[in-house]
Amino acid sequence: MADKPMLQTIGYLMVQVSRAHRNQAGAVLAELGLHIGQEILLMYLWENDGLIQSELTELMQVEAPTLTKMLNRMEKAGLLERRRDAVDARVCRVYLTQMGRELQAPVTDAWNVLEQRILKDLTLEEQLLFRRLLLQVRSNLT
Repeated sequence: MADKPMLQTIGYLMVQVSRAHRNQAGAVLAELGLHIGQEILLMYLWENDGLIQSELTELMQVEAPTLTKMLNRMEKAGLLERRRDAVDARVCRVYLTQMGRELQAPVTDAWNVLEQRILKDLTLEEQLLFRRLLLQVRSNLT
């Protein structure tokens, strides 16, 4: 099989789709006062408040300095707070504030609107196939 020009590759198309998704998500999140990625951190804390920073780094697949910058920004905005662990003072846990908890419904709603936009004009079968293919591609890349 002959090599394709880069602009005709699946990888290039994935970059374009990812960029379009990021732009759409960024616009929606900005209306809620959030930056890209912050909703993912909030999601993990909504599921399990009080995670330690190293757990968040692993879950979010980011470098520690990236997470620290995000936590600083979100703490300054009043969305979360960091507290020393009661048992091991070397460990810092991250907890949502009331303001952070109150964002769960609007962020979830915004994410669902974006999901509908993504899946518009796809049949249920196409949606299921698309999901399966994305999971396979993710597996291939990790």
